[in-house]
Amino acid sequence: MRLERILILSRYFYLHLILVQNYFSIDIKREKEREFILLGKKRKSVGKGIRKHYVIIWSIPHFHVSGVGLEIQLLPTTTVSGYTHSFNNKCLKAEQPKKQKAQTMQRATAALLPLLLHIISLATTCGGSTVSSDAVWLLSFKREADQDNRLLYTLNEPYDYCEWEGVKCAQGRVVRFVVQSMGLRGPFPPDTLTKLDQLRVMSLRNNSLYGPIPDLSSLTNLKALFLDRNNFSGSFPPSLLLLHRILTLSLSHNNLSGSIPVRLTLLDRLIALRLDSNNFSGTLPPLNQTALKLLNVSNNNLTGPVPVTPTLSKLNAASFSGNPGLCGEIVHRECGSRSRFFGPATSTSTAPLSQSEQSQGILVVPASAQTKRHRKTGLVVVGFVVAGVLVSVFVVSVVSLVRRRQAAAGKAVVAEGGEVEGVVEEEEREVKVRRMEEAHRSGKLVFCCGEVQQYTLEMLMRASAELLGRGSVGTTYKAVLDSRLIVTVKRLDGGKSGGSDGVVFERHMEAVGRLRHPNLVPLRAYFQAKGERLVIYDYQPNGSIFNLVHGSRSARAKPLHWTSCLKIAEDVAHGLAYIHQVSTLIHGNLKSSNVLLGTGFEACITDYCLSLFADSSFTEDPDSAAYRAPEARNSSGRATSKSDVYAFGVLLLELLTGKHPSQQPFLAPADLQDWVRTMRDDDGSEDNRLEMLTEVASICSATSPEQRPAMWQVLKMIQGIKDSVSMEDNSFTGLS
Repeated sequence: MRLERILILSRYFYLHLILVQNYFSIDIKREKEREFILLGKKRKSVGKGIRKHYVIIWSIPHFHVSGVGLEIQLLPTTTVSGYTHSFNNKCLKAEQPKKQKAQTMQRATAALLPLLLHIISLATTCGGSTVSSDAVWLLSFKREADQDNRLLYTLNEPYDYCEWEGVKCAQGRVVRFVVQSMGLRGPFPPDTLTKLDQLRVMSLRNNSLYGPIPDLSSLTNLKALFLDRNNFSGSFPPSLLLLHRILTLSLSHNNLSGSIPVRLTLLDRLIALRLDSNNFSGTLPPLNQTALKLLNVSNNNLTGPVPVTPTLSKLNAASFSGNPGLCGEIVHRECGSRSRFFGPATSTSTAPLSQSEQSQGILVVPASAQTKRHRKTGLVVVGFVVAGVLVSVFVVSVVSLVRRRQAAAGKAVVAEGGEVEGVVEEEEREVKVRRMEEAHRSGKLVFCCGEVQQYTLEMLMRASAELLGRGSVGTTYKAVLDSRLIVTVKRLDGGKSGGSDGVVFERHMEAVGRLRHPNLVPLRAYFQAKGERLVIYDYQPNGSIFNLVHGSRSARAKPLHWTSCLKIAEDVAHGLAYIHQVSTLIHGNLKSSNVLLGTGFEACITDYCLSLFADSSFTEDPDSAAYRAPEARNSSGRATSKSDVYAFGVLLLELLTGKHPSQQPFLAPADLQDWVRTMRDDDGSEDNRLEMLTEVASICSATSPEQRPAMWQVLKMIQGIKDSVSMEDNSFTGLS
């Protein structure tokens, strides 16, 4: 028997459950449902023509339910002696006092959900269908965990639980349950969501759920689990160690305690693991999964040495911060205490270079103790070694203070805020391909990273549009929706698609949509159908770096203060380094008009990774063309990550001088320094600072891509300059 829907009716103190089978015509259904509504008032017996198809249950508390075939009966006993084919109608007597009726009604209401759960379980078992049971498990979860009734789940006719908020289905089964930031309050009840055995993604993050995490071992298909930012307590749930398909596990910002189990090392598919901001104690397991890209165990009570495994060695020391008891090479803290009789550790020693730094050819020359006593700026020598049949060495120098803190060597290349939870919320590739193909056929908006759809294509079409600009990739508009939401819409014309077909476009945008970083304007959605392609971003109200540097056409461009140059350069370097490190993508079109100012006036990169769809016939203006690296200027040239580095160097010179890229001369490094000083009318007060930034710009804009550093190296240079200047200013303040 397949249940088409469940209808709950309440008349006086009776609760009726009507099971409607799907083979009736709609007319018969409506007629019989009306008759049942009258039954609640008049307590008539069931009519002749419907006895075989409908069963009405008077849900008196403490009755037990059994079922066979199409029949369900209620027995007022503690045990069920057998099945029957007759309907045993039990109801309250009409002459009962009103108070007793009300009490019975209250008890009946409280007992309704377990009764419903049992009935559906029996009905679906008899009929071989488990579709409707998923709705019951969701309702069971809501009953306990949603004490403030934030989830508007209902069985009122018509209903489709696959359309409930946060629920997504595949072939009639719930595969995704995402109710993050919904204000849920209550415990996480066992035997509710754990029954959704086809679940791939579960997110209960950022609610007020409390108590222990129940046994989730039955969710064998689960790939992503987000329980962070709640009030869960207890130890690490051992049932999670049985989820061998799990890719993402986030339990951060809870009250979990105890040790982190060693068996976590057996979850070999794990991509991201977040256990930060709990009360975990003990030692850290030797995690060495090759797939593990993101780990955060900061702000716990962990102790002992951090295991030196190939996987953990690649991670940022910030991933382990806030654990005073941790020690070892990875966290740059010696284990054990050293007797003073053997002398203190040498203060001038530097942390060992990471494997990635050595492979990139970086040579850091430590300062001597004598030079550390001087305030004068020293030199950090960065060597880039290029091997070939004929070996040549290109050594360049970047100015930096010798008082640079040793901790700078261990800084993160990419900020902690740049985690890509969209990457770790991966689902099966076949599901993605089917969804993309369906969206392509139907012309629907596809929202990235599993985000909730905030608007439709029709809403975008109705929005008031303001032209922001045109470029080689497409035309950009500011769209104000009826809801007052403002978004940026880039339209890729049919001729600007780079010859890519629909599947290529969908897969590329799927990858781009997973990128999430504070210095990237997030891609929210995309669309394609019948030659139309749209890309939707968040709107940034504070304009672009181009407008900031060059101002209006009537105003004379004035170079930014060097601190603004440094801040913008660091933000842009963060964003580019992130793109290059977490993917094989490149920006491909970096310029000052594609760097926007966010709400906090942070620099945010936009139009990233869209150069694949650029129109080759589009005539670029001289300034835009000047950002393009020499190796990518001809038609057969291929842009790489080093092309982004070149564009960054051009952008940095634009920040320092206020001159358009087409006005920047091609000069030797020494002459470039003089030109920058001249353009800024520098009186010598910024000599060291300008020299450092100009040197970085010169290295990045080298003609040969082999002579340019990687973007993560550029970021380290800029961070070194920032730390040096900060320490110099602090020293000056202390002397004054």
